[in-house]
Amino acid sequence: MEPEIKIRGYHTDQYQHVNNARYLEFLEEGRWQLIEDHINFEELMNKGFMFIAVNINIAYKNPARANDIVLVKTGMKKTGNTSAVMKQQVVNKTTGVVCVEAEVTFVIAGSNGKPLKIKGELKEILQQLPLFKG
Repeated sequence: MEPEIKIRGYHTDQYQHVNNARYLEFLEEGRWQLIEDHINFEELMNKGFMFIAVNINIAYKNPARANDIVLVKTGMKKTGNTSAVMKQQVVNKTTGVVCVEAEVTFVIAGSNGKPLKIKGELKEILQQLPLFKG
């Protein structure tokens, strides 16, 4: 499911468009939704696994304004040995215009907070997440 967010006045800045920091919150909502839809997150937590964002590259393409409705599209881009990348877009639902594109690199850490190798069970878990479809 793609989260749908109605832009409220408190999301906007003095220029009457969504403040850049708010987009980070929208993107996080998209990641949480993707994980909740495809992975038993409670089971991961019980095993001591944590998803930790380590890098976010974001491109602001077009403004969203109060009363717009945006969709947050999220999917996997690639998985490496110790990190993986999700691709995301915030899209105006009415016009289809892309407001923001982002790539988020994350690691999965154990209960000690140190990144784990993505193999075996962890690789199988990440393979449950769908690839990005823009």
